[in-house]
Amino acid sequence: MKSIGTEHESTLHRELKLRYALGGDTEIEQAGFVCDARDPQGRLVEIQTGGFGALKKKLPILAAREPVRLIHPVIVTKTIELFDVRGDLISRRKSPRRGSVWNLFDQMIYAPRLAELPNLCIEVLLLDAVERRVADGKGSWRRRGISVNDRSLERCRESVAFSGPADYRNILPFRRGEEFSSALLAEKAGIRLSLARKTLYVLSAIKAVKRLRREGRSWIYAINSRIG
Repeated sequence: MKSIGTEHESTLHRELKLRYALGGDTEIEQAGFVCDARDPQGRLVEIQTGGFGALKKKLPILAAREPVRLIHPVIVTKTIELFDVRGDLISRRKSPRRGSVWNLFDQMIYAPRLAELPNLCIEVLLLDAVERRVADGKGSWRRRGISVNDRSLERCRESVAFSGPADYRNILPFRRGEEFSSALLAEKAGIRLSLARKTLYVLSAIKAVKRLRREGRSWIYAINSRIG
């Protein structure tokens, strides 16, 4: 019998849950919620691969009671295995897309205030994964009917922890007093312009950066040196 919240759990999620529990408890019921695990230091662990909007109610309540680690897995290198409906391997290839720590802000934009919770540490876990797909004709039209069946862990690379606004500010490739735009951030960080805009939206919301003025259609920013 599956535990609460595990009915549609991916292999990747289950592997990470066990990894952070290190033989300890999983599926922890606390304050009316279920968390993925408790780590050896006694902290609650929540693993979230998607948007953080679903956590806006849950995490403030839990973090008000005890320390919480929010683990956000980001796939750096993905190997795609394609199977037919009989389970035979058709092909195996590397995806051209590569994730990075900046992908955190694709999700943080839905709940930027989580970064201000004093008892919450958000950790970006950079990893390589294998994605299993099945040519069953039931998947997205973008994948020409191919379904994503599962994801599993290939290897963990490193984790980057954020425990407050100063940690988020320190990710920026700029010095204090230097002015910058989202376009300049995108260029220096090697990320999409849309992701740079999300990043600065989040950092502005938590006062890690400050908006100085508009130049044309762009905001000009500077690091908020009063934090940290």
